[in-house]
Amino acid sequence: MTAMADPSTQAFGLIADCIALHARQAPRRRALIDAERTLDYAALDARMDRVAAALQRDGLRPGDAIAVCAAASVDYAALFLGALRAGVAVAPLAPGSTPQSLAQMATDANARRLFIDAAADASFGDGVPGVPRTRLDNADFDNWLAPEGARAAPVTVDAALPFNIIYSSGTTGEPKGIVQPHGMRWAHVQRSAKYGYGADTVTLLSTPLYSNTTLVVFFPTLAFGGTVALMPKFDAAAYLKLAEALRATHTMLVPVQYQRLMARPDFAAHDLSSFKMKFCTSAPFSAALKADVLARWPGGLVEFYGMTEGGGTCILEAHLHPDKLHTVGRPAEGHDIRLIDDAGREVAPGEAGEVVGHSAGMMTGYHGRPEKTREAEWFDPQGKRFIRTGDIGRFDADGFLTLFDRKKDMIISGGFNIYPSDLEAVLRGHEAVADAAVVGVPSTAWGETPVGFVVLREGAAADADAILQWANAQLGKTQRLAALRIVDELPRSAIGKVLKRELRERFGPMP
Repeated sequence: MTAMADPSTQAFGLIADCIALHARQAPRRRALIDAERTLDYAALDARMDRVAAALQRDGLRPGDAIAVCAAASVDYAALFLGALRAGVAVAPLAPGSTPQSLAQMATDANARRLFIDAAADASFGDGVPGVPRTRLDNADFDNWLAPEGARAAPVTVDAALPFNIIYSSGTTGEPKGIVQPHGMRWAHVQRSAKYGYGADTVTLLSTPLYSNTTLVVFFPTLAFGGTVALMPKFDAAAYLKLAEALRATHTMLVPVQYQRLMARPDFAAHDLSSFKMKFCTSAPFSAALKADVLARWPGGLVEFYGMTEGGGTCILEAHLHPDKLHTVGRPAEGHDIRLIDDAGREVAPGEAGEVVGHSAGMMTGYHGRPEKTREAEWFDPQGKRFIRTGDIGRFDADGFLTLFDRKKDMIISGGFNIYPSDLEAVLRGHEAVADAAVVGVPSTAWGETPVGFVVLREGAAADADAILQWANAQLGKTQRLAALRIVDELPRSAIGKVLKRELRERFGPMP
């Protein structure tokens, strides 16, 4: 690989090669930080070589896969990157999944080896027969590595080779492995060039390494020679202290994390002036919360809307478009985003439809599931391939996309379409409500009917019936909530998505 100051100028490159370059040009620059240790670029590059050599020693070849199930750490990151150097795909698994799901995902990925920490070891049960396990958080990993100074044999990695396999469902439902190729990850690096990544970048991450949410900023930071600081678990107070101490410049947070940080009474006491750019994705990000972040947290704010499967991405540079905070932005450069109806036809301008997208960053497909891949695809009349999102949205006259809801979450009550996000926005407007979710439950009278769940603000006292009556007074006749419950918290995934299926099951059917 030739020396390059800006990876985005290469039509295609390898992130592992970028790290090797930084190790030669700035060996003592910090690359990875966790609570226990720091690796500079020279040490990271050497550890990646030892990982790649060990995988080759164990018989793994380009296109093979390993599975990793552990909390974020320096060694987790080095393992991931070292596997890429050997052309080996990584299937990062969510430790909070059931033992059955974990075994199913590792088997589906055809993982040749499994890497875990103590917590995952306990939850993994018997694991996968015939697949050796290696602990990441003790001497087991160091003993497995190839000797110091080992170098892997060079391999050929092209844009189509699998980079990682991200599982879309590990807590509920049937997990599907999303195969992302090296070309897709390189497209993410190229997209990131405009956001100020460089040698002085310090990216603070508190979302897990098995999530695409984290990886879309993790890899660009290292590709451009910056520093990644990993928190194994999000804690608002600890995050603010660490951001100030490290003089963090970049971060990726999900909306519920922004909400908890901005709600802290000591937020303003922390010096966050070092921030250049903050990112958000993965869940609905309210306009009010975006406005609060812009007003009180220095640096730009960028929201990405897209899917792990890829296809099309919309980007809202909120600091540049404060009048568009209710939207998820405009299609990224080179991304083709369209809206289709239930029959698969493009809708007329100004109409709502399901969002589909095409770009250079698209999954190859769901691993070993061609039928599921076909369900996720839409082709235009000229045969151009798009990925379906399952989201309903509408473009405004300026080309900004407003989302209404997940297609599967839309409530059809008495023949009328009800978007839960509209009702949730009303509920969040109540002075006593900190958070809200609305789901459709079966109803004998209406087919489906909306019910609400709210979390009260700290110290607030409010009656569920009073909140229900207040909200229904502001809603249209066909939108009104049939019931409302006050809960201590909303069930969420590790990256902050409300688990609406759990709420539906918790409530049960209506008369």
